[in-house]
Amino acid sequence: MGMTELFSFLERGGAALWVIALLSVLTLAIILWKSWRLWRLGAWAGARTEAALGDWCNGRRDKAVNALSGLRSLRAMLAHTAMCNHQSEHLSDAKAREETTRVAKSLLRDARAGLRALELIATIAPLVGLLGTVLGMISAFQALQTSGNQADPSVLAGGIWEALLTTAAGMAVAIPASMALTWIESVTDRAQADMEDAATRIFTAPEPTPTLKVNHG
Repeated sequence: MGMTELFSFLERGGAALWVIALLSVLTLAIILWKSWRLWRLGAWAGARTEAALGDWCNGRRDKAVNALSGLRSLRAMLAHTAMCNHQSEHLSDAKAREETTRVAKSLLRDARAGLRALELIATIAPLVGLLGTVLGMISAFQALQTSGNQADPSVLAGGIWEALLTTAAGMAVAIPASMALTWIESVTDRAQADMEDAATRIFTAPEPTPTLKVNHG
C-alpha cells in the first residue's frame, strides 16, 4: 500500500482512524522497546546464576559471589545482592531479607515498565474504533434523512462500510497489544518466581562447615 492509498484509507475513517493509527505506532514501539529492555535485563538468562547458587549451597560461597559479580541480569543481580546481604556483618537476618526484597522490587519495577501503556492501548483502541463507527453511522443516517426519497442504497452502504473500518482497525491494534502484554507479563512473572526461589535458597542454605587444620607437628 502506497502513501497515497494509506492517507486515503485513513481519511475514510475520520479522526478516530487517525487516533488508532497513532496507537498502532505506539504499540509497535513499546513492544520493540520492551523486548530490547528485557534482553538487556537478562530476562531469559539464568544458567550462570543457577551454577552460582549450586556453589553457594555446597559451601563455596566466595566462588558464588565472585561468579555473579558484574553480571547485569535480573536473577544474577538479585542473587548477588542476597549473598552479600547474608554475609554482611552489619545486617541482621531480618534486615538482610528486607534489603533483598527492596532490591527485588526495584528490579521487577524496571522489568515491568511500560506494561500500563500496553494495557491502556489494548483497552481504549476498540473503544476508539467503536466511537468512530457510531459517529460514522450517525453521519450516514443523517445523509439518508437529508436525501429523502432520492436516497441511494449504495451510498448508504458505502457510508456504513467506511464507518465499520474504525471498529476493525481498533480490534487489529488491541489484539497484538493484548498478546504482547500477556507475553511480557509471563516473562516477568517467571523471572520473579526464579528470583524468589534464589533468595530463599540463599538464606536457608546451611552454613558451610569450617575446615579444621590438623597439626602434624
